[in-house]
Amino acid sequence: MAKQERAIRTRRAILEAAGAVFDEHGYTSTTISMVLERADVTKGALYFHFPSKESLAQAVLDEQVPLGAVPSQPCKLQEIVDITFAFGQRLLGNALLRGSVRLTVDQCAPPGVDHTGPFRQWAEHLMELMEQARRQGELLPTVEPRDTVELLVGGFAGIQLMSRALTNRGDLGHRISVFWGHILPSIAVPGLLTGLDTRPDRGARVLAALDPGSAE
Repeated sequence: MAKQERAIRTRRAILEAAGAVFDEHGYTSTTISMVLERADVTKGALYFHFPSKESLAQAVLDEQVPLGAVPSQPCKLQEIVDITFAFGQRLLGNALLRGSVRLTVDQCAPPGVDHTGPFRQWAEHLMELMEQARRQGELLPTVEPRDTVELLVGGFAGIQLMSRALTNRGDLGHRISVFWGHILPSIAVPGLLTGLDTRPDRGARVLAALDPGSAE
């Protein structure tokens, strides 16, 4: 049991180190040596878990959607809103998540690394919530859930990239708030609008409710 726990901790340390290095240098410029130095593990330990740089990058990518988890909400549009704010808040302090996002938009990733995966996984996850929102009468009758979800995923990707380039994501909460201010009136029934929380600090409050130490 102790050996298994040690292996889990080692794998996690490698993933977190790889996320930080991929975020800082991109896929092409990242080397296994950089990850080894950051993780402070042996080459044998790294290759035991990840036989190649490609498999390491794929594992970092696969961590993205689970890191977007938020508490369930009765109003499913609020839950979708919360996902974007919490994800943005986690980007500020989670190097593994930042590395996963960098790889998602890194067009230099080789064919063996599916950097399109997070886009599809996010779309499927949000589709479930959007369909629930539709069944609960939260959406305008003109809303096409699939088109709306793909707009949200693509729009959020662009917003966080712009925020990173201009302010190192310092204004991401504000940008997400503005984004929802424009989107929600076009998809939510009017009676919901005043009750939806899209204030810029929503992400910090969602994470604080989930784990009091996670929003810091």
